[in-house]
Amino acid sequence: MDNARGQTILIVDDEPDIREVLAISLQDMGYRTVEAENAMQAFAVFMDENPQIVVTDIKMPGGDGIELLRRIKHENPETEVVMITGHGDMNLAIRSLKYEATDFITKPINVDALEIALRRAREKIAMRRKLQDYTRSLEQLVKEKTELQDHLASLGLMIGSISHGMKGLLTSLDGGLYLVSSGLKKKDLNRVEQGCRAAGETAGRIRKMVLDILYYAKERTLNRTDVAATAFAEDVARVIRPGLDGYGIRFDCSFDKSAGTFSVDADYLHAALVNILENAADACLKDRGSQTHRIGFSMAGRGDEIVFIIADDGIGMDRDTCDRIFALFYSTKGRKGTGLGLFIANQIVGQHGGTIAVSSKPGEGSAFTVSIPRTPPENGGTGH
Repeated sequence: MDNARGQTILIVDDEPDIREVLAISLQDMGYRTVEAENAMQAFAVFMDENPQIVVTDIKMPGGDGIELLRRIKHENPETEVVMITGHGDMNLAIRSLKYEATDFITKPINVDALEIALRRAREKIAMRRKLQDYTRSLEQLVKEKTELQDHLASLGLMIGSISHGMKGLLTSLDGGLYLVSSGLKKKDLNRVEQGCRAAGETAGRIRKMVLDILYYAKERTLNRTDVAATAFAEDVARVIRPGLDGYGIRFDCSFDKSAGTFSVDADYLHAALVNILENAADACLKDRGSQTHRIGFSMAGRGDEIVFIIADDGIGMDRDTCDRIFALFYSTKGRKGTGLGLFIANQIVGQHGGTIAVSSKPGEGSAFTVSIPRTPPENGGTGH
């Protein structure tokens, strides 16, 4: 049970001598006391001091203790109120219990009776706190259980998605190796070259899948450094260009040489932009209506941000796809996709405090605008 020390009691009585005697007794018990001489003043003190316990006379000029009890309980139902009554006011005392008074004591006040009433009030306060703690613990337990269920569901989806994707990749790898093997037997160098190219592309997709899984599975704290924006953009372009050239996709770059620097985890953000660029390449390859395709990659400094724009002339997306493109495990690539790439890209950009905006129409291509603050936001970004 909580003891009296430190708890505040409001004493309400129109007689100064009674207030003084009560204050001395209660302070000796370890309480802190505040006083009021009538109901109106008492409510004002109550609002200022927010005492845990109120000891009030029932009959006072300028408003009775019953009305004060009702106002206090309306304002804060958890406040414990002990009523003081004369022998002739027993009906009022019993009535006060209907309005959830903790107890009542009669005049002349017996200190032992007062202490018993206050002990009952403290017990109620302590029990209520225990119940609140228990409720909070239960809510936390429910929350953790829900999060665990969500995590297990996500894990199941991820395993299913990865298994499906890996099965397709292994089939593709077997096909490439078969071409190599049969080409060697027939001394057909064109077939060997075709098989090596297919196996290499499949190995690249497997590597990307593994990296996506690692990024998703492992929480990472950003390792920020000041990076020259132009050099960073050029490095991203250097990594992605060979793959685009191999597919015959024109890659146009435009980088603002005066963009300056920004504070980022370069490796992490690099992976995000490569994911978006590879998504643009997939969109171009899906477009069978044109033999030539183009991806534009630009970077510019705009005030406190560095802005990257990745635009393609591929198949484009409808509004529903645009709304879902960053959702976990959502993919438009069928067996070739895991639904992790753009989800991870969005998480990385968000962890940097940035945003990704998408505009697209079916048959007209897509544009991804990635805005990254030059300096870390005060909240450190959202993380994942």
